[in-house]
Amino acid sequence: MTPAWEGLNTVWFALIAILWIGYFFLEGFDFGVGMLFPLVSRSDDDRRVAVRSIGPFWDGNEVWLLTAGGATFAAFPVWYATLFSGFYLALFVILLALIVRGVAFEFRHQRDSVRWHRWWDRAIVVGSFLPALLWGVAFSDILHGVPINGHQEFTGSFFDLLQPYALYGGITTLSLFALHGAVFLSLKTADPVSARAHALAIRLATPTLAIVFGFLTWTYLNATAANNTGIVPSFVPFAALAALVGVVALLQMRHLLFAFVLTGTAIACTVLTIFLNLYPRVLVSSTNAAFDLNVLNAASSQYTLTVMTIVACIFTPIVLLYQAWTYWVFRQRVSSEEFHMPSVVLAASSSPAPSDGK
Repeated sequence: MTPAWEGLNTVWFALIAILWIGYFFLEGFDFGVGMLFPLVSRSDDDRRVAVRSIGPFWDGNEVWLLTAGGATFAAFPVWYATLFSGFYLALFVILLALIVRGVAFEFRHQRDSVRWHRWWDRAIVVGSFLPALLWGVAFSDILHGVPINGHQEFTGSFFDLLQPYALYGGITTLSLFALHGAVFLSLKTADPVSARAHALAIRLATPTLAIVFGFLTWTYLNATAANNTGIVPSFVPFAALAALVGVVALLQMRHLLFAFVLTGTAIACTVLTIFLNLYPRVLVSSTNAAFDLNVLNAASSQYTLTVMTIVACIFTPIVLLYQAWTYWVFRQRVSSEEFHMPSVVLAASSSPAPSDGK
């Protein structure tokens, strides 16, 4: 096994970690907005504002999930196979929730019926809540360990995934995404939705800080008990906590953009803590440490990793530039007044300003 191959294995483990961090940072506020639907809305216009705030982004954010899954399949096929066989039911629930949620966004406005809207609103809430919870459970299980035998096969059941540490990890991501979504809504919408979201974010900030502190402490204690050689005792978990402390202060001062950046930073640092603790493993075996999957025994060939690296270097900057452009184009706040403006006014407001002849 050549040193270059080992280097590519580590590179692709890091790239997969970055893809998941990007997915949770971006899709996290989508999930948060969906979960908070009933708490920030008092009318159908309010709910339309909330949906419109993430309308241009949610499907593009899910590209990060598809890319992370595809990269895992191509770079670490053994990890992918063991993970999807052992976590099949949980991942199926996540996939079903994402499908229902996506359909709800598209179908909600197709009929002018209160009952119709309410059912699709419930679908958005459930379709956001379940992935926000189950992604945390899944990644906590990957780190804490699941039953895997010497043939790299999952030997447990669905209930083996519901261990206390994993369930607490699910509560952690749920809390972080709810706070992230509340701050995003307060930043992206106009009053009264913005005011309600801001008040809700203030109420969520301190409990979320406490929950994340508990999760990171538990993660550190697990790593110490297992004599893990990972990098958990580093600045990264402390950066997550410091970011949330900053969010508490910034929300009081109504510095919403900086608060949003810091909630995203807390999410990124929490997920990064998991990956730093995991490396060089990719899936921990609770049966025997000798059965752990790692970046070497679960990886593809050197040729595959080399080709993937070249393709990633070419196309990744293009995708990032396009997504950044999308966020810039749709940067304005969303207001319910848009729904009641005459079409002529809307057309005039969206057209370029006339030249002054200079």
